[in-house]
Amino acid sequence: MGMFSGKRILVLGVANERSIAWGITEALHREGAELALTYMNEAIEKRVRPLAESIQCTNVLPCDVQKDADLDQLFAELESRWGRVDGVVHSLAFADREDLQRPFAQTSREGFRLALDVSAYSLIALAGRAEKLMTQGGALLTLSYVGAQRVVENYNIMGVAKAALEASVRYLAADLGPKNIRVNAVSAGPIKTLAASGIPHFKDLLSAFAQRAPLRRNVSQEDVAQAALFYLSNMSSGITGEVTFVDCGFNVLGV
Repeated sequence: MGMFSGKRILVLGVANERSIAWGITEALHREGAELALTYMNEAIEKRVRPLAESIQCTNVLPCDVQKDADLDQLFAELESRWGRVDGVVHSLAFADREDLQRPFAQTSREGFRLALDVSAYSLIALAGRAEKLMTQGGALLTLSYVGAQRVVENYNIMGVAKAALEASVRYLAADLGPKNIRVNAVSAGPIKTLAASGIPHFKDLLSAFAQRAPLRRNVSQEDVAQAALFYLSNMSSGITGEVTFVDCGFNVLGV
């Protein structure tokens, strides 16, 4: 019996075995959670289904968070299968590669809209639907990065999108708190994921991070997963609206 036995958790953002969302999924599975995973398109589905099978997860559902109809269908399916949802993990972020590579002042209007829609608004869209199924209270957790609060070279539009995401965490926490629904974020250090591959010179960022962080190493999937378990469990029952750094102490350093 794990601490999530009997809990039903929706996880969005698994792309492959290196995804932060997958690290969280594995940790939840070890602790007995019943899980549902999503995929955006056929290419992602081909990666997600084998991972789901490896943990005996049969709830693998389509969802493009830019489409309200997909979101409505996702939660209608979860209501049919589960009746309620206890937790949601939002590990989604996207920006056009060209907008990441050009100077921030040259960010395109469409690129700005796209990054904010996928990376920030999607949390709001999910929360509004999850609220109806969190009949016994619940927890929403999203993933951020220090680039939301400080300028990180080459992070550009994603920094602004993550800043909007962190503000959304606070407003959602205030909005949903009366229903005993908690909303928090983990601001993870850089991890080599599919999404991170689009950031220019990411390998250099990883190397510099490990050299400077107080713990003198990079962050692992497991580091983030353990923090996620805390925020999704009753151990954090009195905490909401927070952004917690899991970055080997990097955030405490000066410039």
